[in-house]
Amino acid sequence: MENKLYIYNTLSRTKELFVSLHENKVGMYVCGPTVYGDAHLGHARPAITFDILFRYLLHLGYKVRYVRNITDVGHLENDADSGEDKIGKKARLDELEPMEVVQFYTNRYHKAMEMLNVLPPSIEPHASGHIMEQIDFVQKILDAGYAYVSEGSVYFDVVKYNEKFQYGKLSGRNIEDMLESTRSLDGQSEKRRSVDFALWKKASPEHIMHWKAPWSEGFPGWHLECSAMGTKYLGEEFDIHGGGMDLMFPHHECEIAQSTAALGKETVKYWMHNNMITINGQKMGKSLGNFINLEEFFTGSHPLLTQAFSPMTVRFFILQAHYRSTVDFSSEALQASEKGLSRLMEGYARLQKLTPSPASTVETAGLRERCEEAMCDDLNTPIVISYLFDALKPINLVSDGKETISAIDLNELNDVFKLFMEDILGLIVENESTTDNDAYKKAIDLLLNMRLEAKQNKDWGTSDKIRNELTALGFEIKDTKDGFEWKI
Repeated sequence: MENKLYIYNTLSRTKELFVSLHENKVGMYVCGPTVYGDAHLGHARPAITFDILFRYLLHLGYKVRYVRNITDVGHLENDADSGEDKIGKKARLDELEPMEVVQFYTNRYHKAMEMLNVLPPSIEPHASGHIMEQIDFVQKILDAGYAYVSEGSVYFDVVKYNEKFQYGKLSGRNIEDMLESTRSLDGQSEKRRSVDFALWKKASPEHIMHWKAPWSEGFPGWHLECSAMGTKYLGEEFDIHGGGMDLMFPHHECEIAQSTAALGKETVKYWMHNNMITINGQKMGKSLGNFINLEEFFTGSHPLLTQAFSPMTVRFFILQAHYRSTVDFSSEALQASEKGLSRLMEGYARLQKLTPSPASTVETAGLRERCEEAMCDDLNTPIVISYLFDALKPINLVSDGKETISAIDLNELNDVFKLFMEDILGLIVENESTTDNDAYKKAIDLLLNMRLEAKQNKDWGTSDKIRNELTALGFEIKDTKDGFEWKI
């Protein structure tokens, strides 16, 4: 590989040269949604972050098996070992079968991801479809001596595991501090210690989803699914595991412990986490009740939004910040992103209309190399975007007839914009190709061609009248050497 990708490895807390364990094949597992409600902006960020990684690894020539799970059982209300199953609770309240809830919100999640131009994963396993694999995984942990059965439930023995391995190595937590600070939970009496976590829970009579296992009729713990499904589809060792930073503890910490206990070795080489979307400095999430779902962004129907924002605006807003930095939401920030994206898209459209000259008088060399360098530097999308903005200046100069560009340079510039804007950043022109929009555009073009003809005939009154009336209606019109450009 000519381009060497350096990514930030959460486990080592360093930026490391990515080297696949399987020659040019990459195994990548990313924690997907728990589908009991509509996807919100906090769900969009990991989806877009790891979509960028997926796209860039493919660009570098890797064959990628990208696994993104769907959690549809075992995720309890407080993310621990008590409370009601989130899917089960939604099903009970709405008087539906749990899998009706799962299917409804999975369909909506897929639709939102499609609108955001997030590529589908190679495999999208459901936790409920891999119960046998999870039961087998629990048995391996029991056989290794790192779990115990209590009243029909199975718990992971964190203290015993920590005697040989290190629990807390991903999040940097100390087990003694955890033992002192962990609060008492419902069902605590079943556990030997507060830090132990459930691998299998015995179902209470009112619990809707449950399966037969050697220990009880019950359901798997939330953390177990990723260990079981990750190793099933990617093997006992794979390259990358990703997700939001809020999953680092306890979810991913428990995964490391489970897999190490069952297999005698760590499964994941690189752990990657995107940072949070916040509102007024507080994490956006369903549990806090401060989330805005993606449909509300697309329709502008939430009270915190001043207008509707397109899926590409939301994607651009997320990519303007490095994936490891916090992004604080505001309607004003999204409006700024909308303007920036519009400017970038207009420049790209202008580029595609340029005609070559015998020689270049503008400097365009090195753009590809700079963008590649930024992407190889831990997926630095804000820097890539800044380089694309810098390239708009020579594009505009050529478009305005003030400079020239050769065919070779023009083809290279087009190729670079296509590669980084569309193929890697995933920023595309949103679909407006309805009959009404086509007729609308043709009508505006007709008026502006009439104005152009009036100018050529030195009929300044008609020319000014058309321009002034369109400007009053909110149109921005720009005269170019080849005719005109317009936008709302």
